[in-house]
Amino acid sequence: MSDILNQQAHIALYLGELSGGGAERVMVNLAHNFAGRGIRVDLVLAAAQGPYLKDVQANINVIDLASGGVLSSLPKLITYLRQARPPALLTTLNHASIVALWAKKLARVNTRVFIREANTLSQFKGNTLKGNLLPQATKVFYPWADGIIAVSKGVAEDLKAFTGLSDSKVTAIYNPVVNAQLKQQAKEPLEHPWFKPDAKPVILSAGRLNKQKDFPTLLKAFARVRQHKDVNLMILGEGEERQALELLASELKVAEHVLFPGFMDNPFKFMANASLLVISSAWEGLPGVLIQAMACGCPVVSTDCPSGPAEVLDGGRFGPLVPVGDDAALAQAMLDTLENPLAAEVLKKRTELFSADRTTTQYLSLLLPEFNFSDTQVLEQV
Repeated sequence: MSDILNQQAHIALYLGELSGGGAERVMVNLAHNFAGRGIRVDLVLAAAQGPYLKDVQANINVIDLASGGVLSSLPKLITYLRQARPPALLTTLNHASIVALWAKKLARVNTRVFIREANTLSQFKGNTLKGNLLPQATKVFYPWADGIIAVSKGVAEDLKAFTGLSDSKVTAIYNPVVNAQLKQQAKEPLEHPWFKPDAKPVILSAGRLNKQKDFPTLLKAFARVRQHKDVNLMILGEGEERQALELLASELKVAEHVLFPGFMDNPFKFMANASLLVISSAWEGLPGVLIQAMACGCPVVSTDCPSGPAEVLDGGRFGPLVPVGDDAALAQAMLDTLENPLAAEVLKKRTELFSADRTTTQYLSLLLPEFNFSDTQVLEQV
């Protein structure tokens, strides 16, 4: 496609804010990838705040709706749509997606609204009544969308079964996880005593400290591993369960070997230097942390939760899959992988499936069908 045609293209991305979650990181990456193709990109935020805001490149138009939250941003989002009239708007996370659908309906514009669905909705268990009602609301409002982009085949199948959406409405496209920035950040020096050349092996995990990630099972598994091998555990991320997890580490008598350093701007240099990365989640969509670690050459172990890990690891070829909540099985898989890790180059090669170039083209073919993205291969219409 010529640069002239690309300059005529326009996409809006809508989010509540740029907090330190996987969904927000993916949307920032997509914004950069779209802009890198010469497309006008509006990053529309209910509130322009969060740790990823500083990472947004200058060629992205940040539209700050300066609202107290997603719901209160609705009137300003309606005004934005009427004034800017982007041909396509991409949104993610249930609450923001529903507000975006309402905004289009009330604005009475021709903007095509696409929802990126990153979770296995049938398995979702929130911490509040509102959080638990949102997945149910998708059954009512998601049919209003022009299309739903599921981040894995498993999410797509679950979404159709959960909401009753038709096959033609749901497309599975993997996340644009692996890019040049990730590879560059993985090479940055890591100044931390746990990662000195003579230090003991470090097991790493990362994600929001919440129910979905099931870090209690990881801590229990780690306590079992400690009975056989002198290792440390580092869990990157923040969340409402931090205090409970720190207490559990103390109860398991492993607190001095467990570190919760919080959110990290660059988790990839930790992945590049860790001996193992472990995902203990109860449910996922497509675990970006798993892919990122493999792209850094770090061996991985994951629960076989719905959905995503089995697809990423090809049924266990690229890392063990263990039952959800089984700390004994998780511990054994961790010990086995520490003893016999897959080669870094094998892991890196697998992650080509999740390259930014490949998935960006797939997104663009769906969002802007009027343009000729001839090298597009959509993952699967499911």
